[in-house]
Amino acid sequence: MASTESILQRLDVSFKRLKSSIGNAGYPMRICAVWSLIILILLIDLAQSQQISDIFSNLESFDVTTQGDVAGHDLRIDLISGGKVIQTKTLPLDGQGTYLSSWRPFGADEGSYDVCASVIENDTAISKKCYNFFYGGRIPLRFDVRDFYADSKGMHLSISATDPTIVDIYYILASGDKAIYVSRAGAVPISGGFATPVKIDYTWKQILENDKEYLGRVKIVELNYNQTRAFQKSFTAVDDAIISETYQDETGASATVLGNSRVPFLGKLQFILMQNGTELSRLERNTSIMLTGDDETVEISWNNTLEPGVYQLRTVLIGNNGDVSDVVENIIEAKSVAKPVNVTEPRQQSPMQEAAGFAALVVVLLLSRLKHRGS
Repeated sequence: MASTESILQRLDVSFKRLKSSIGNAGYPMRICAVWSLIILILLIDLAQSQQISDIFSNLESFDVTTQGDVAGHDLRIDLISGGKVIQTKTLPLDGQGTYLSSWRPFGADEGSYDVCASVIENDTAISKKCYNFFYGGRIPLRFDVRDFYADSKGMHLSISATDPTIVDIYYILASGDKAIYVSRAGAVPISGGFATPVKIDYTWKQILENDKEYLGRVKIVELNYNQTRAFQKSFTAVDDAIISETYQDETGASATVLGNSRVPFLGKLQFILMQNGTELSRLERNTSIMLTGDDETVEISWNNTLEPGVYQLRTVLIGNNGDVSDVVENIIEAKSVAKPVNVTEPRQQSPMQEAAGFAALVVVLLLSRLKHRGS
């Protein structure tokens, strides 16, 4: 979208063309001027309304969504109570998007509050939108966020409701004062009572930078009763992975690594073999690059089959910065391997050989009897 100045220039040209066409049609100049002024006001109002499309706030934080070519302008947000501005935030705009920040804590009184956001150009508000909310008193809650947490993996919610309800959930990932991603989950059912909250886990879709500060914000909107609640938490993105499974014996060992962060994990595994407090072997292998949910199994072999005895194996997972991410310790009980003993077995005769031997024995017995009779 063009800047406000270019919009006004085009409107001025359109105004002159409209004035000329209406005048040529024979209408009085007074009618021409009135209609031209009305159209000009409507077009300017439309251009301004496109620059702030949405705003929400409570006494803790706010978010404002801008549209159009607002780069180079400022966004001023005023928190107002009883007609008086009690806090003001000014954020530089580098383009359209969602901007968010926190209010300074203060002793709030029960009552009505207004939050007004303005796009400022040359100390003049060229677009403005306000939001009203009430603090304190007894307002029946359709749903309640029992717990909220944001980390390098995503956002984690625990929501309960008095009665089954339907909500829209906005997941916002921000860097500094501007959202770098906004995801909307529409028509999410929330059922169960306050004693059985619903747990929701949302995984970031973006790849995060190691050791960088981010802010996770969730906004839950219950449309039927016009209830909106928002929570946010800052966190430092760190690479993370765990050893989910190991195996070891006399010949070698293996370990399965599971990614647990949206920061790319490129670490290494150390297999440290010890016996009676003495290190016998230390083998190291690199892992593949992993994000949340990725896994890889790394295998190693000892130089020789371990001699009989009891050994200790320490498997260490080391992260991008050389920090230890996980450690698993196991015992290897190496046993003696029984060697086969050669035993000479009696030679077995075939059926033909057995028959021939039996026949020879019969012949010998017959000859012996004939000899005995002849004598």
